[in-house]
Amino acid sequence: MLVMALLLAACGQPAPWRQESYVFGTRVELTIAGLPEAQARAAGNRVLQDFDALHRTYHAWQPSELSALNESIAAGRGHEVSAEFAAYIREAQGIAAAGEHLFDPGIGRLIALWGFHSDEIQPRLPDPAAVRALLAQHPSIADLRVDGLRVSSRNKSVALDFGGYLKGVALDRAAASLKADGVAHALINIGGNVMALGSRDGRGAAWRIGIQHPRPQGVGGAPLATLELHDGEAIGTSGDYHRYFEVAGRRYCHLLDPRTGFPATATQAVTVLIAPGPGAGMRSDALSKPIFIAGSDWRGMARKLGVAAILRVGADGTVSATPAMRSRVKIEVPDLKLEVAQ
Repeated sequence: MLVMALLLAACGQPAPWRQESYVFGTRVELTIAGLPEAQARAAGNRVLQDFDALHRTYHAWQPSELSALNESIAAGRGHEVSAEFAAYIREAQGIAAAGEHLFDPGIGRLIALWGFHSDEIQPRLPDPAAVRALLAQHPSIADLRVDGLRVSSRNKSVALDFGGYLKGVALDRAAASLKADGVAHALINIGGNVMALGSRDGRGAAWRIGIQHPRPQGVGGAPLATLELHDGEAIGTSGDYHRYFEVAGRRYCHLLDPRTGFPATATQAVTVLIAPGPGAGMRSDALSKPIFIAGSDWRGMARKLGVAAILRVGADGTVSATPAMRSRVKIEVPDLKLEVAQ
């Protein structure tokens, strides 16, 4: 998702402060409007430092608090975690259960088996027998027991991976941090998970963002759609075009279906728009996954999760939007037919 924040109108306010970084394996963009540069920079740097700390603390395949827990689970031992970590596990368990475990942070070993626990993804298929053997053990975050700060598992095959959850958590933390620092107007983008604070000009003008086309045409192809994001709203996209490899002309993405052990193939991209409220950032990240993986039953899954505004690109390139999303987006691809899914 490309951030296309417009410059402030000539109204005597400082120009927006912008900073880019690379965290969570993706590009991070932070824009703060309406404040002197020094104040914006100080607030923004605190956010970026927190992002780095989150990434290091909950990294799935480098030494971290999360990997230490996974090692204990594999050894059949209980493990003491921080209060924050325990709360995240409980929250992720609830989100996974709500989506029928199509998004399940407990399948870290399956993700590793596919080679997605690496900064450099190799085009190599896993041993089918190894996939079947792991599936037979039914690893799930539901297998974790959180007793105070002590975490244990009845299933040694469980390994946590917060990759589909942590960017959303980071959005919520960033919003809280910025507000505490007196920032009223900002746009936070973590690899397509975006949250808006206030407005782009301090006078109510919405932040305008673009939704990436999963199969862009030409060099630097135009976005699939644009929309205006208002104060407290968050948007998240899951797509098969970010982390993937190809073998014999077939694409294998990192969004794995826990039911089959293989990457989901019925969807190219799903974008969800989440209304303002507690955990809006987290929901924008985590709830797009089960809707993506649900395939042809994406509308049923969306209703189960309470997500009303969705833009979806199917495997055949068909673009669909729910009525709530259709009223918000502007399609930017000429002659593209948009289906409205009731």
